[in-house]
Amino acid sequence: MNSKTILLTGGHAATTGIAVVEEIRRRESLKGAEIYWIGSLTAIEGSKFSTIESRTFPRIGVNFIPIIAGKIQTKFTRHTIPSLLKIPVGFIQAFWLMLKIKPKVTLSFGGYSSFPVIFWSWIFRIPVILHEQTVVAGRASISSAFFATKIALSRPESQIYFPKNKSIVTGNPLMTNILNIKTKTVLGKPPVILVIGGSRGSSFINELVMNVAKSILSRNILIHITGERDFEKVEKFKEKLSPILRINYKVYPSINPLEIGNYYSRADLVISRSGANSISEILYAKRPAILIPLPRTFLGEQVKNARYAESLGFSYVFFEKEATSEAIIKEINRILTDWRSIVDKTRKNINPDMNAARKVVDLVEGCI
Repeated sequence: MNSKTILLTGGHAATTGIAVVEEIRRRESLKGAEIYWIGSLTAIEGSKFSTIESRTFPRIGVNFIPIIAGKIQTKFTRHTIPSLLKIPVGFIQAFWLMLKIKPKVTLSFGGYSSFPVIFWSWIFRIPVILHEQTVVAGRASISSAFFATKIALSRPESQIYFPKNKSIVTGNPLMTNILNIKTKTVLGKPPVILVIGGSRGSSFINELVMNVAKSILSRNILIHITGERDFEKVEKFKEKLSPILRINYKVYPSINPLEIGNYYSRADLVISRSGANSISEILYAKRPAILIPLPRTFLGEQVKNARYAESLGFSYVFFEKEATSEAIIKEINRILTDWRSIVDKTRKNINPDMNAARKVVDLVEGCI
């Protein structure tokens, strides 16, 4: 077994994980390190759609191993009981995988699939590092804090949820293709609006965009990332548009994370949910954004992420009940009219995530 075996685990954290892998590969001291990722194979409980992690990590030389991990759901559905029954299966799988992989260190990015891996790492006395991406804290991270050797926080606001003696603020690791984005100083002709519903897609945002598409497309290019579930629906909607509007409407089910920087580079305005990684990318790209937080998240995570971005002057927050077609069209027009002044005000902001990957990998290397 490789003397520098590193185990990564978690869910909803593909881009953060990629950023860390890229930093590991850059280091001469970690040359030859074998990297594993243990996580879920499907994106949503009961769905057939694969996770970004399962599709992306094998492409960059990371050994992806799926685990059948159950989730304690906040709302009772037909998937609740089957999900609960998977919990002991996940613990058994994680036990055997730890014996097989024998990692020198485990780095977790949260998510329910990470907890069995963290537990057995602790039992086998393997150092555990947690990385929390949000301005609050995820359930899995809070539950795992006892087992952690170190806890890396993206934002100092998260400190209240974790032991101070274990915690260090590192920022949220960004992929190389995000770090290569140049600050934009001239509004596109026509302007480009990028719509991202999060890694799993957002039916609410997809419906909203279809409602305002004709108004947007008459003067702008629209790049719409729908998620797998709604892609066919949005594609059929696009086909019904007039040819002159259709040519400005680019619809994709998902984006390869290794290429997402290209889309931010083109964008003049972003419409998005407010997951932690999306917020980090938008802030680094310095693109004005309309944020529509997912309303039901643990500790109001998405609302607080959005308010954090708003406080830095980049973003404008709409709750779902406020995000009517009329309100969004009005806000798009306002931002594009004032675009230059918005960008100028935020240009000198120091980004907290620029060196985050290096700081996190420093922690990892310190445990090997």
